[in-house]
Amino acid sequence: MFDTMRKYAARWRASTRAESVSARERRAHNLFEAAAVYVAACAEDDQDRIDEAAGWVSPEALSFGVNELACRAVIALARERDEPPGAVARDLLGLPAA
Repeated sequence: MFDTMRKYAARWRASTRAESVSARERRAHNLFEAAAVYVAACAEDDQDRIDEAAGWVSPEALSFGVNELACRAVIALARERDEPPGAVARDLLGLPAA
């Protein structure tokens, strides 16, 4: 009788662990999280991570997130350098000053 109870408890614990792992894997990703991972992976030339992040959200959402990240990054750098955002953006892209 105790052997049967022990087997049942072991099966129940195993199924609970499997459910929690699959729930974490299926967790919905935020579009900004996807954009941050995507851009960082591009900077590090990590194709596997790029593909993974690109699969988290729709292409339109990823594009919006990358655009928002770029805007925030240029604004932060402009404040840090005490320069206008346009000058910082041109400098980052290697373009001549306007």
